[in-house]
Amino acid sequence: MTELLAGPIADRHAALGASFAKFGGWDMPVAYSGTVAEHTAVREAVGIFDVSHLGKALVAGPGAAEFVNATLSNDLAKIAPGKAQYTLCCNDSGGVIDDLIAYLVADDEVFLVPNAANTAAVVAALAAVAPDGVAITDLHREYAVFAVQGPKSPEVLAAVGLPTEMEYMAFADAELSIDGGSAPVRVCRTGYTGERGYEILPGWAHAGPVFDALMAQVTAFGGLPAGLGARDTLRTEMGYALHGHELSPEITPVQARTGWAVGWNKPAFFGREALLAEKENGPARRLYGLRATGRGVPRADCDVLTAAGGERIGLCTSGTFSPTLKQGIALALIDTAAGIGKGAEVVIDVRGRALPCEVVIPPFVESHV
Repeated sequence: MTELLAGPIADRHAALGASFAKFGGWDMPVAYSGTVAEHTAVREAVGIFDVSHLGKALVAGPGAAEFVNATLSNDLAKIAPGKAQYTLCCNDSGGVIDDLIAYLVADDEVFLVPNAANTAAVVAALAAVAPDGVAITDLHREYAVFAVQGPKSPEVLAAVGLPTEMEYMAFADAELSIDGGSAPVRVCRTGYTGERGYEILPGWAHAGPVFDALMAQVTAFGGLPAGLGARDTLRTEMGYALHGHELSPEITPVQARTGWAVGWNKPAFFGREALLAEKENGPARRLYGLRATGRGVPRADCDVLTAAGGERIGLCTSGTFSPTLKQGIALALIDTAAGIGKGAEVVIDVRGRALPCEVVIPPFVESHV
């Protein structure tokens, strides 16, 4: 049995009373004061997440940005140094090895933040085709990642002297004062909640004091530490894809409504031919949101059925109770042949119980990024 990896501030989570669970090979805080309270804090004030389990990798050398642009899906040429971009690492059949954030530092330097469990696969896929002079380095445990999310997140960062006024998906390198000196951090205006927020990347060794400084201000502004439970309810309300659920080596960006992260006019990227063909022919299934109109909470892997005949037409990829809407919501891949669209009525089979739902196009709630 593989031993679970621990983040750099596990002691802080324990002291805050966190409950833990396995996620992506890591022992992760799931909740502190409760998922609903933490979710509400992010929507109404501010929350802080420790997502140091996320991968980190560096692509460096002459032509590094050009190389990344010829492999990952999105068009890196559309952004300038100092900006970040959501992108996908696909396989030959168009399925998604991982979705990740690419930080364009310079023409010869791109910093990648993939998902924890997929970091090695992304590094291997890039390294296998890297030209001479371009190095791909796995830096998974060199940096921590803290996400400060919510309408009061700018106040939290300003209180510790970090920049806040960058555009969405822009980043800046800064120094954060800590006991005995300062810690270099990278600050990016992004997140996974649908609220205005920032992701702060300090060195692994500086994670503790950086978290302490941020946590003190989160508390001062009426916020809470938040765990994976709230992270999941927040992202599901926004319809954001989670790898292993809405994206996978068998689920393409065309099916998952993430085709906006594909540079369709680029001459080369992993999976290009398969994705172009699927886009032209139309996918066999498509991601939709399902909003429960009856009492019940859908879950991943529940079958989606027609409301009339009970014929299976799809599968829930994620499902939860929405603290904002106070009703069950789900994301589901539905067969296009079923002719189901926005406003249609379907049924989710929740452990043998029929839960009526309305088909919607995510997000379920308004974005404030």
